Amino acid sequence: MAPASPDPLASWRDEFPILSRTLYMISNSLGAMPRATAQSMADFADAWATRGVRAWEDRWWEMALEVGNKIAAVIGAPAGSVSMHDNVTTGQMIALSCLEPRGRRRKIVCASADFPSMLRLYRAQQSLGFEVQVVPAGSGLNVTEDQLVDAIDEDTLVVAFSHVLFRTSFIVDPRPVVERARAVGALTMLDTYQSAGIVPLNVAELGVDFATGGCVKWLCGGPGNGYLYTRPDLLPTLRPRYTGWVALAHPFAFEIDDDQPRADAMRMMNGTPPIPAFYAAIPGLDIVARVGVGRIREKSIRMTARRFSGYPGRF
Repeated sequence: MAPASPDPLASWRDEFPILSRTLYMISNSLGAMPRATAQSMADFADAWATRGVRAWEDRWWEMALEVGNKIAAVIGAPAGSVSMHDNVTTGQMIALSCLEPRGRRRKIVCASADFPSMLRLYRAQQSLGFEVQVVPAGSGLNVTEDQLVDAIDEDTLVVAFSHVLFRTSFIVDPRPVVERARAVGALTMLDTYQSAGIVPLNVAELGVDFATGGCVKWLCGGPGNGYLYTRPDLLPTLRPRYTGWVALAHPFAFEIDDDQPRADAMRMMNGTPPIPAFYAAIPGLDIVARVGVGRIREKSIRMTARRFSGYPGRF
């Protein structure tokens, strides 16, 4: 029998210190820290210590866009379309704050298999006049794209759903959901937290209106790095209710009546951003970009093929 071909990704193990002493199998919760993250965090401390307030002008003020563009390259989004937030709940709240129920169009379609934080957020919008329709999970705790499509009608304002379900790893095909939503005039918001970095994804080709996710998991960027993609042609029309000074075109004018937002995705931001988290995110994003999500996905399938052989579902 011919020897197995060497793993082309094995050399990257050395970039993650924890892998030298353990089998780390919980990147779906917290991705392993890249070796370069320690130096990146030290760079933040050095900038603060040596540049002081000048660090804002050097790099910090536009750093959200810098990191957002690195994420955009991973999820198939154009530059300038991804804003950075503390977490996905915040990112989705900003997107929802751009919308308001009008007439019969007031329904948020979501799924019982989505992350509980999201369901709490959607239900909290009911006090503003939104209606929430939760699509129940079927066999295997999964909610399929067909179930979501069936729930979408002319009363739907937005469909918020996950690309990969967090409990089961089931992959939902977004295309029919997006097509059905567009046909009735509804918007779509795709949660990519469990897919970005491990399942190939192109939000621009899918045509979703919003997409959220974070760097905690497969992007190996640690907490504090949630993101929000906004469809570029939709972006200029949006005025979030959940906003702040970072979203302004001229924030340092400190004008209380200034209402001119930025033209790029930073118009979707609010208060002062978490700069240390941005430094932590960069090494992991750079590794994923260099390796390629397609190659990561291929290895993931190869490693799990025996385990899920014959199991009904898509993983």
